[in-house]
Amino acid sequence: MSKRYLVTAALPYANGPLHIGHLAGAYLPADFYVRFKRQNRADIVFVCGSDEHGVPITIAADKEKITPQDVVDRYHPLLKGSFEKLSIEFDYYGRTSSEVHKKTSQEFFLKLLEKNIFKKKKEKQLFDPAAQMFLPDRYVKGTCPVCSNPEAYGDQCEKCGTSLSPSELINPHSALTGGEAEWRETEHWFIPLGDSQPWLEKWLEHKSYWKSNVLGQCKSWLQAGLGDRAVTRDLSWGVPVPLPNAEGKVLYVWFDAPIGYISATKEWAIQQGNPELWKTYWCDKDTELIHFIGKDNIVFHCIMFPAMLHSHGDFVLPQNVPANEFLNLEGNKLSTSRGWAVWADEFLEYFEPDQLRYVMGSIMPENKDADFSWKDFQQRVNGELADIFGNFIFRTTSFTVRYFDGKTPAVDTLSELSKQTLASILTQKEKISDAYERFSFKEAISESMQLARIGNKYFTDREPWKTRTTDSASCAETLHVSLQLCAALSVLLDPIMPQKMKELRSQLGIDFNDWQNVHEHMLKAGDPIAEGAILFAKIDDERIQARIDVLHQKAASFSANTSSEHSDAPFKEQSPEIIYDDFAKVDLRVGIVLEAEPVKGSKKLLKLLVDIGYEKRTILSGIAAYYSAQEMIGKKVVVVANLKPRPMMGLESHGMILMSENREGKLVIVGTDNEAGSTVT
Repeated sequence: MSKRYLVTAALPYANGPLHIGHLAGAYLPADFYVRFKRQNRADIVFVCGSDEHGVPITIAADKEKITPQDVVDRYHPLLKGSFEKLSIEFDYYGRTSSEVHKKTSQEFFLKLLEKNIFKKKKEKQLFDPAAQMFLPDRYVKGTCPVCSNPEAYGDQCEKCGTSLSPSELINPHSALTGGEAEWRETEHWFIPLGDSQPWLEKWLEHKSYWKSNVLGQCKSWLQAGLGDRAVTRDLSWGVPVPLPNAEGKVLYVWFDAPIGYISATKEWAIQQGNPELWKTYWCDKDTELIHFIGKDNIVFHCIMFPAMLHSHGDFVLPQNVPANEFLNLEGNKLSTSRGWAVWADEFLEYFEPDQLRYVMGSIMPENKDADFSWKDFQQRVNGELADIFGNFIFRTTSFTVRYFDGKTPAVDTLSELSKQTLASILTQKEKISDAYERFSFKEAISESMQLARIGNKYFTDREPWKTRTTDSASCAETLHVSLQLCAALSVLLDPIMPQKMKELRSQLGIDFNDWQNVHEHMLKAGDPIAEGAILFAKIDDERIQARIDVLHQKAASFSANTSSEHSDAPFKEQSPEIIYDDFAKVDLRVGIVLEAEPVKGSKKLLKLLVDIGYEKRTILSGIAAYYSAQEMIGKKVVVVANLKPRPMMGLESHGMILMSENREGKLVIVGTDNEAGSTVT
C-alpha cells in the first residue's frame, strides 16, 4: 500500500452549471474512491477547482456584455455548492483565477523555458481590425466546406459536426464584430510533444493495468504521431505569459488547467497551516497520483500533462487515470446546446442526493457509453433501494423495536444458515474492496446490494413473524444476525450513499465509519436499536412522467429559440404531385404503443406493439436515435395501417409510424388525442 494518495477530479468550466453527465464522468467515481480509501485509513488528499480561463468563458462574457471575471465569480460558487449538495467532499476546491494559480502556472512555464523545452515559432492567425485582437478559433465564423453552412465556427460546424480550423472556412469573418478578418503573423511558444513520444511510449508500456478505453485512445494518438502544440495564445483573459514583450499573450488553457491541481494542493496546504506540505504529495515518489476524468480529457491527462510533468522533472507522474466514457440521456447524446440535459441542482429539487449517487454509480459508463433514463432511475430506486435494501433495514429494525424492546437480541447458539449468512459479511466485504481497488464502482455497488439481498432472503426464510410466538429463541437469532448485516451495510455502502448510511449508523448506535471494523459481530447483545423512518420511499409514475415532460419541453423550447439560426437551411424538396385518389389509398389509424423494446443488432430500430383499435400490430420503427423504448410506451401515434408487411432484421413489420422530419433530419412523433382505431383523414 502506498504511503499516500493524491486524487484529482477534472476541473469543470466555470461557464455553466453541472449536469448528470459531468457527475457520472469524473466527480462521483472520484468521491466513491476517496471515501473508500478514507474508510481504510489512507493518507489521501482530494482536490479539484473551477477552470476559469479559456474561450468558453470569454464567449459567455461577450454574450452577456459583462467581464470574464463576472462570469467565473457567478459560476464558481454555484459549482462548489452543487458538489456540496451531492456530498462530493473535496479537501480543497480552488479556482484558476487565483493568484496562487497564476504564480504556479507562470513558474511552471518558466522552468520549462529555462530547460529549453519550448520552441518559439511564428504563424499566421486571423485578426479582427475592428476589435484589435487575434481571434481564437471559436471567434471565427464562415461557410463550412463540407455542408455549406454559412454559420460554421472556426473549430467545428455545428450543423454537420465536422471538426474544422479557421483556414478551412470559406469567407471567414469575426464572430465578435461581424467584420472581415485578416491573416496576420503572430509568435507563440510550443511544446514539442514529438520529442517526448519515445519516453511516453516506454512509460505507457508499464500501464497495462489501465482501463482498455484509456490505453486505446493513447495508442491511437501515438500511432498518429505527436507534433508541436502551442502553450500560449493571443487572448486578453488567462494567465499572462511572464516574459517581457509578451503583452496580450496568455498561457493556453489546456496548459494551465492541469497545473490547477498543483495550485489547489498548495492552497490546501496553506489552509492546513503548513505551506510546504503540498510538496509531500507532489514531489515524493511514494505518492500515487490518480486523475478522475471523462473521455474527452484522456489525451490531456495521459499524454500532454505527463509530458509536461516529466519535462519539468520535480513532480510525480500519474499512477492511474481511470477515465469514464460518456453518459447519454434517454437514448440520445446529452447536449446542453439543445436543452437535452438534466442539471444537478434541478435534479436535487425533486429527488434525494443519495438516490442520484446510487443510480449514477449503478449505470456508470466505466468502459463504454451508458444511458440514463428517468424510468430506469425510478425502477432502480423502487426495485433496489426501496424493495431490497430499504425493506430489509426497515423489517429488521422495526421488528427489533417492536418485539425486543429496541435492543439487539442475545443468542446462545447459531444455526448453520445463520453462520453462513454472517460469513457472507466478510466474503462480500472482500469482493467490494477488490472492486473499489480496480475502480469498478458498478461492481462494488452490485456486491454491496448482494449482501442486502442475502439479508432479505435470510429474513424471509426464517419467518420471524411466525417464530416470535412459537420459538422466541429462533426469532431472536434471526434478528441478531439480520442486525449484523444492517450494521455491515451501513459502512460498506457509505462511499455511495453517505447521508443515508450516516442515518442508518445513528439508528443502530454505531459511532464509527471504518472499513477495517466491518465484521460478523459489530453489534453486541443489548445494544440499543432505534426505529427510524423508511430510508427510501418509492417514486410514483406521476413524478417521473413530470420530469420526462419537462425534459422534452426544454428541448422543444431550445429548438424553437434557435430555429432562426437555421432559417436559411433548405427544407426537403417537395415530392412529385399526386391526385387525391392516390392519397385516399393510404389508411391512417390512431394507435397506442403497448410495448416497446430495442431490436437486437440494430442501433436504429425499436420493436413496438401497437393497438390500432381493431387489432394489435408489431411495427419496427427507425426512431431509436430520437426516442427510448421506455419513452414510447403509452404514446398515441398515427399508423399507416394498410402498408404491406415487410421483413426486417429477421422480424416482420406490419405498418409504419407517421413522423415529422425537420430541416436537420430530426424525427418527431405526429401526435393525436383521438381513440385507438380512429381514422386520420
